[in-house]
Formats: sequence, C-alpha cells, structure tokens
Amino acid sequence: MSYFRYFPYVEYFFGDETTPDVFQNISVYSSIFDEIKNNVAFYQDYYIEEGQRPDRLSYFLYDTPTLHWTFYLINDKIRGRGWPVTNQELIAKAQKDYSLTTLTTRTRLTDKFKVGQTIQGSTSGATAVINHRHLDLGQLVVGQLTNQFTAGETITSTNSDEELESIVLVSTGLEYLSAHHYENASGETIDIDPEVGPGALLTEITYLDRMFTQNDDLKQIRIIKPSAMPTVVASFREAVGS
Repeated sequence: MSYFRYFPYVEYFFGDETTPDVFQNISVYSSIFDEIKNNVAFYQDYYIEEGQRPDRLSYFLYDTPTLHWTFYLINDKIRGRGWPVTNQELIAKAQKDYSLTTLTTRTRLTDKFKVGQTIQGSTSGATAVINHRHLDLGQLVVGQLTNQFTAGETITSTNSDEELESIVLVSTGLEYLSAHHYENASGETIDIDPEVGPGALLTEITYLDRMFTQNDDLKQIRIIKPSAMPTVVASFREAVGS
C-alpha cells in the first residue's frame, strides 16, 4: 500500500521468534494532516457520489488511484466509521443487522413480557420468543416466529411464576423498518410516552432511516486541494521517514 511506502524499517519480533525480522514501523504517526485539515488554504469540501470508491475518487481528483489514504487522514468520521456504502448495500446490512420482528403495544411492559419468554397470539396462533425489549417505545423484538402476528390481537405469555400475562398488540413489522426513535419538526429526538404513543406531530425514524442518515453524513468530506497535494504528500513522507 502506498501509504506505508515511506515508513522506516525496524527489527520486530513476531510471536515467540527469537530472531527479529525487518519490518516497517507502521505505528509511526505524523501530525501533518491534523495541522491542515481545518486550513482552507489546503482543503475543499466534496460530496461522495453513489458507489464512488476511494481509489476512483483519488484518480478523479489527482490522476492516480494511490492517494486514497489521504481521505481517511483528513476526515475523522470515515477513518473511524468507514467509507460510505451504496444504498443497496445499506439496505442489505440493515436487513442483516435488524433481522427480527418488532411488536408494538400501548400496554406497560416494565413488569411483564421479559426477555426469553414465549408469547402467543390469541387470534393468529403465532408464537415467538422475546429477544429484547425497548420499554421507552413499547416494543418487543422477537424471533423464532411460527406465524405472523396480527395488529389488534391479544398476546399472552406465561411468566416464570406460572402467571398468565397479556397485552394488546398495536402493530407488527420488520425490525429494520420499525421505529428507532421519534423526531419533531426541527429534527430533535423526542421521548414519547409508550402507553400513549407518538401522536401526529412527531415523525417516526426507523432503523433504516437512521442508517441512511448516518451513511449520507459520511459522504460529505474534505479533500486536499489538487494544487496542494504534492506539497502535503511530500511533507508527510518526509515526516514519517525521518
């Protein structure tokens, strides 16, 4: 990788080896990019297009694919969270990460329907096991479904004390399309009363919505101006190689 090309070599012991190997010192750090990342003389804003890879963006901007590493050093968010993915990839990830079913109720859940309990729908006959709960939203996230639950039906479960518990189901849906939180018209996150519901003035933000917002945020980055890149790269290589 071109990023490590100018890093110095050191003797390094791998595992239980008694003889050192000559290896690049990849722990070397230079503050060059930290010093210029907020200096308008060196950077400009850029919005990453759908599906645009780092190496292709490097070629587009600098006529070489080998300067992709500069994007990560000047942008903390993609260095920490990774390069933005395509919408198709994001949907696939949401379906994988949030693959269960969410049941919503207006019945208080604090003292009933605990994680691990098996539940059953009185109308649908569906059964499932509670995987986790979101008490602030009145949600049960369940897996191992035998059938689909029906909104409006009564759900029952026998707790560890052999007592029968029941709630009324308001809605059911795929976890990745269920509410992660609610926002007001200003985009502020608002806590709701789960026994009342969000009301008409709040907007539901699903897990998928949230992932799209986070991914879109990654697309707005800073880049080194093409005119400044030779100077910046030369300074960086001199710093890490000294």
